[in-house]
Amino acid sequence: MNQFLAKPSPGEERPILDDADEAEIPPGKFLDYLYRRIPAIASLRGYSFQGLQSDAIAGLTVALVAVPQAMAYATIAGIPPQYGLYTAIVMTAVGAVLDSSRQLINGPTNAISIAVLSALAPFADDQKIQTAIALALLVGMVQLGITVLKLGDLTRYISHAVIVGFTVGAAVLLVLDQSKNLLGLKGQGDPGDPFLERFWLTIRNGGQVNPWSIAIGIGSILLVLGLRALNNRIRERTTIPIPELFVALIVMAVLAGLFGVDRSLLVGPIPRALPAFQLPHPDWTRISELSRSALAIAVLGLLEALAMAKVIAAQTGQRISVNQQCLSEGMANFVGSFFQCYPGSGSLTRSAINHQAGAVSQWSGVFSALAVAAMVLLFAPFGQYIPKAALAGLLMVSAWRIVDREELKYYLRATRFDAGIVIATALSAVFLSVEFCILIGVFLSFVLYVPRAARIHITELVLTPERVIRERAQWHAACGRILIFSVEGELFFGASASWERQLGDIWLRARDDPGVRIVILRLKRVRNQDAVCLQILESFIEKMEARNVTVLLCGVRPDMAKTLHTTHIWHHLGPERVFLESPHVWSSTLDAVRAAYDLLKGDICAACPRRTQEEISKETWYYMI
Repeated sequence: MNQFLAKPSPGEERPILDDADEAEIPPGKFLDYLYRRIPAIASLRGYSFQGLQSDAIAGLTVALVAVPQAMAYATIAGIPPQYGLYTAIVMTAVGAVLDSSRQLINGPTNAISIAVLSALAPFADDQKIQTAIALALLVGMVQLGITVLKLGDLTRYISHAVIVGFTVGAAVLLVLDQSKNLLGLKGQGDPGDPFLERFWLTIRNGGQVNPWSIAIGIGSILLVLGLRALNNRIRERTTIPIPELFVALIVMAVLAGLFGVDRSLLVGPIPRALPAFQLPHPDWTRISELSRSALAIAVLGLLEALAMAKVIAAQTGQRISVNQQCLSEGMANFVGSFFQCYPGSGSLTRSAINHQAGAVSQWSGVFSALAVAAMVLLFAPFGQYIPKAALAGLLMVSAWRIVDREELKYYLRATRFDAGIVIATALSAVFLSVEFCILIGVFLSFVLYVPRAARIHITELVLTPERVIRERAQWHAACGRILIFSVEGELFFGASASWERQLGDIWLRARDDPGVRIVILRLKRVRNQDAVCLQILESFIEKMEARNVTVLLCGVRPDMAKTLHTTHIWHHLGPERVFLESPHVWSSTLDAVRAAYDLLKGDICAACPRRTQEEISKETWYYMI
């Protein structure tokens, strides 16, 4: 285990490429192309029997967790359990072959299943299976589109607070949705009714509470918690934990058979068959209703998978290609839709188990898929004895675990920006819909971030008696001839209002003080300038010149200088009024101040430090902020 957790050597890291490294492999050779595009094949370089053994053990360990989880998650989505198993076979295998991460496990997940439940709500029961499969097709197409356009990296601009808020809302919805199975009630309400209305109708009109369901559900929860505590105690002595979920389902199924629990409380028959190729048959007249859900689930799936992949990569030292990971998720959903799968993503639980069990390559995911397929063929007939309440109990535990309470407290305390996104996303998940809450959270991330990024900070600098150019404090007398300002921020169209207002303040100050002859703008910390803000700068320069005030620009970086050339601002000012930032010993800001004094030709104000220090050479002046 320690060897696995150690950072891989450069030779071991090589097959897993980040986006910037893709060009390093010479194109044209088929094998090189496979290494570049199919990481599982690249991982075969130097693959040993010991690695094969580690991957096989890790895959089997993951499969023991995947089987009960897949059945439970399909139940969440409102479709028969076997479709969760199909998803755990096909999506896991396809995703593993293309995964940039060596240990990430794809397949059905808690969060995606809740989103699918919300997306399928308007559809009748006899339409839900085909609609779920069609949804996987749409999600895969959206994710593949993101891959082709290389937009996956934009996910890093979505605040993690969206995911935190989503998990809280999803956990609440999961508990509310599974309460009917835990209590033995029959679901009420029409598919198109809001979730909370259907929940209320189920609690009110769903029939009598069944004691057997409550006993089985609570028993499942207690058994899982007990086995988890036992796993924590033996973790130091073994790398293969007790499959707590799998054991809990077997125990509850045996007890249900021994005590003759009513068959209406059981999962029902599960076919002993592997997923077969079948073209999706969506209702094209209602495909527009799924488009919004497909977009939200696609984004959520990428966020979920990338977050888990980066967590694992931080521990193992491997490099992750964001675009390759998007390709993996997209192909897993797209191909899965042709084998009766519903949407999935990277699993937090199974990926962590795969990592802890010692997986060394993507082939552990393939072994996991094969193991799940074998279990379906061997034990599927026994699945009909699993009580629905047992699955509900496992999902209640999942709902508790899905929320990182320490992380939630952190985001609620950090800033109002983060707290607002968490609360808004969580509430919209419960009161609106899960897939809509993702779009709301993403929208709020951009809406709240852009105004913060669009702030231009302008700080006035002064010459002090200590021969220092620094930020002006209240006790510093302002120079009556030279005004110096340091500009910092993103100089793009979103900041145009702030930029125009602050330059306007400088113009008013120069207008009200007829002694001002020179304004120096330090642009070293200005980034991402665009035409709108540059036009405002040019207008400011013209207005200052109209009042016989000279504008000097200093701290100009190469990218800014190029833009000044292309917009002709450089030619308007002349090279003697633009001072480039360069690596030589003197600061360009100090060069601009010297040039300003040369332009004044001795006309200095009463507060100028040079008036009392004329004997000091100009070379002794230096710059500090």
